[in-house]
Amino acid sequence: MALTPSILVVDDEPQIQRFLKPSLTAAGYYVAQALTAAYALKAIAEREYDLILVDLGLPDLDGKDLIRSIRQKNATAIIVLSAREEENEKIGALDAGADDFVNKPFSIGELLARIRAAMRRGHIEPMIQSRFQIGDVSIDTIRHDVTKAGKPIHLTPKEFDLLVVLARHVGRVVTHRQILKMVWGPAHVEDTQYLRVFIGQLRQKIETTPQAPTLIQTEPGVGYRIADSEIDLDSKIQR
Repeated sequence: MALTPSILVVDDEPQIQRFLKPSLTAAGYYVAQALTAAYALKAIAEREYDLILVDLGLPDLDGKDLIRSIRQKNATAIIVLSAREEENEKIGALDAGADDFVNKPFSIGELLARIRAAMRRGHIEPMIQSRFQIGDVSIDTIRHDVTKAGKPIHLTPKEFDLLVVLARHVGRVVTHRQILKMVWGPAHVEDTQYLRVFIGQLRQKIETTPQAPTLIQTEPGVGYRIADSEIDLDSKIQR
């Protein structure tokens, strides 16, 4: 019999806790709650969780600092829940080690979809994937082949590396700095205009309608994400 997947909700707003616990329990998750960063760290030390939801505005510690503390010892998926709209807050949370973020207010449908996506990644990522299927685009990292609807697509080496980085983080925002560091190296982490050019070239080759991209999505001022079809579907239904 499969164990019930567990989620730790770290948020000091009682109304959010009252809303999330029954919603997540009804969706089949075991839910633990923490109102402070200190209690969250204690809870994480006592047991393993499949996913942690973290608010950035905690009373005893900034959520980004909590994420950094968790990441020192723990690879558990982390999704940020926050009312902070500033780009630097989102970038800071992702750079600190968060896997995704959801802005408050949010629909439970979108949150559940992002939880499912994060948990799927948690089961896949310990193994090194060599093949990816994103919509009608197939990627083989061993053969360095990319096809769209079965037809081969020619990518330059950097375009291929860029696509693979995004594919390995499907459904997750990857910041400009993270992409630039992984594809071009630490000396190029500020070259965001350079990255935009390559994203444009890549969209021209893999998107059905490059002017209205559906596969490579932009998080303005933050970075890019490869669309997760389940997340997109749930978001459209809920919004």
